[in-house]
Amino acid sequence: MTNGIYYKKIKPDESLSDFVESFWVLHNDSENDKETVGLPDGRIDLFLIQSDDQPFRIVLLGLGTQYHDEGLIPAKSLRFAVSFKPLAVEYVFHETISDIVDKGKILSDDFWDFNLQDLNNFESFCEKASQKIRSLIPKEIDLRKKKLFDLIYNTHGSITVKDLSEKVGWSSRQINRYFNQQFGISLKSFCNILRFRASLEHIAKGKLFPELNFTDQTHFIKEIKKFSGVVPKELFKNKNDRFILLSSFKTE
Repeated sequence: MTNGIYYKKIKPDESLSDFVESFWVLHNDSENDKETVGLPDGRIDLFLIQSDDQPFRIVLLGLGTQYHDEGLIPAKSLRFAVSFKPLAVEYVFHETISDIVDKGKILSDDFWDFNLQDLNNFESFCEKASQKIRSLIPKEIDLRKKKLFDLIYNTHGSITVKDLSEKVGWSSRQINRYFNQQFGISLKSFCNILRFRASLEHIAKGKLFPELNFTDQTHFIKEIKKFSGVVPKELFKNKNDRFILLSSFKTE
């Protein structure tokens, strides 16, 4: 708990690891709104949200490609979330999210049979969500796509489109078409976002220099500022814990 903000994350079991990155809860128990800066993280988030000033709602957020400094965690608000990996778009949601890049959409209040009571217990929510997701995953998935994302995640995005194409046996043109149609961004953009996110783990520990395949320190600083709006030194300071994503790495 920091300044009335409670955060907890749970990893999915192995059967869901290709599709779900984590389940998490964010609770602002204070009387004050919390100003935050949203950072791109390569995840697709499903939120169950409840607050004093708005009714219960379920929201799906697409991939983010840029920071946004108008984020707000309302006072007395609670949100449970499932953070999905891109494979879930095709094999869990069974529809494209290319139309909600850098934004979200409100889903029906009974989406996946969720309701307000599911916000009473985080562990129960995780189990209910896990069971639902398992029921939606088909028996067979394209092994090229699984291998593609395994390579991207294992290298934290620090791999070229050419190398991915050669290792997976899928042309760069086809991969980019798949990314643009399914997610609304290019493969290279997604890799850059994952590399940025991996750098946040280093910055959270005070390592203000490139540890991944950035060209040099100047390139590193430029990329960090592009995705966060500030240079690594300012990001590390994280004044007033405005960068929630960075703060989460410090609590893990």
